[in-house]
This record gives sequence, C-alpha cells and structure tokens, in this order.
Amino acid sequence: MNDEMENEGAAKLMIVFRTAPYGSIYAYEGLENVVMTAAYEQDLTVLFIDDGVLALKKGMDSSATTIKDFSPTFKALEPVYDVEKIFIDGASLESRGLTLEDLIIQPEVIEAGKVEQLMVEQRNFMMF
Repeated sequence: MNDEMENEGAAKLMIVFRTAPYGSIYAYEGLENVVMTAAYEQDLTVLFIDDGVLALKKGMDSSATTIKDFSPTFKALEPVYDVEKIFIDGASLESRGLTLEDLIIQPEVIEAGKVEQLMVEQRNFMMF
C-alpha cells in the first residue's frame, strides 16, 4: 500500500494546545498524545493557540513545579515522529509579545481564518 492509500483510512485528528505549559499537566499530556498518535501514522495536525503558545517558548523554567521540562521533546516532532502539520496562531503569539525567534521550533504561523479552516477540516479534536 502506498502512503496516500494508508492515510485515506486515518481519521483526521487535531491536537490543540491552549493552556500554559507548567500550571497544569495538560500541555505535557498533549505532547504525550502527539507522540503516541504520530507513532501510529495518523493524519495529525497540531495547533498552538492562546496560552498554549508558551509551551514552545525558549528558556521556560519548570524547576518551581513538579513537572519535568518536556519542551525538548517538541524539537523531535518533525524529524523523529514525522509530524509536519504544526501551526501556531499569530494573534496568540503577538498578544504574548512573542515572535518565531522566541520559540524552540518553527511552526507555521496562521491567522484566525486559517485556524477556523483547519478546524473545519478535522474529524476529531483533543484539547490540552
């Protein structure tokens, strides 16, 4: 079977990061779900929006929490796990005073209209 035929049966899944990375375990659990889903070669889209954009910020310090710094794992999404559809909401970046240079990976920056379009195209969602 070729890749196109294999992916036709895969349900489209979007994993959305909406919460700050170290105030709860949501971002960590989201990352675990991205890795697990990617391992099964599903049609996966990852979106960072609202405080979820902070999960990608360089230099985050988790030492004051009980959560281990998991941010280096984001760097492995594309080269190791073949996660290619990684997006970040431009308005969320801007409202937090961030640019792509402030992030540990370089997702595609999209605006509200594209966020909506991506969401319409999905079949399932997981929010973290």
